[in-house]
Amino acid sequence: MTAKLPPDEVATAYDVWADVYDSQSNATRDLDALILRGQDPSLFRGDVLEIGCGTGKNTEWLASRARSLLALDASEQMLKRARERPGVQHVQFLQQDLRERWPVPDASRDTITCNLVLEHIEDLSFVFSEARRVLKPGGFLFICELHPFRQLQGKQAHFVNPETGAVQTVRSYLHDVSDYLTAALGAGLVLVRAQDCRDDGAPRTAVPRLLALLWRSP
Repeated sequence: MTAKLPPDEVATAYDVWADVYDSQSNATRDLDALILRGQDPSLFRGDVLEIGCGTGKNTEWLASRARSLLALDASEQMLKRARERPGVQHVQFLQQDLRERWPVPDASRDTITCNLVLEHIEDLSFVFSEARRVLKPGGFLFICELHPFRQLQGKQAHFVNPETGAVQTVRSYLHDVSDYLTAALGAGLVLVRAQDCRDDGAPRTAVPRLLALLWRSP
């Protein structure tokens, strides 16, 4: 039997963040939503798995397009918020530590979407191997993450704690672009598209805010 991992301090932080996640200013959150909505709509018409759904900022949009949608998150309070969104009555929400085997059958999902999650997970290889396991042949994995260049500038997920008024950071790990590519290659996924995403109107010389990558399962 595999030993369970210790409690996740990231989930604890997001429990605190949940009440104000959608109301506090957050350019990274807002750009991520735009990037997801700009993808080929056919990606999200089948059986979709959303890992790290948070308060459901993308879940609500996916729910109206997917044949079925399973949304996982480690934070109980984030899931509580997500379940309150309109149009998600048919979404299956489950609390899940994404560092442990996902409660999803093998070869059962057409698409996996993972948004603003992987900076909080140290072992990328586990996530990509799980993605390969649950994807149907020809299925897709889409990720959109804080760009490594911004991480190198010292940027990471943070919020104003509603209880203390202090800025609170959330534990993060620096992943280079090569880390994503190597982990996906090791899982047997095939890169389809890569996108450096800048804020609207930002000059070409600006450091991208987000990195979006799309892979296909053979």
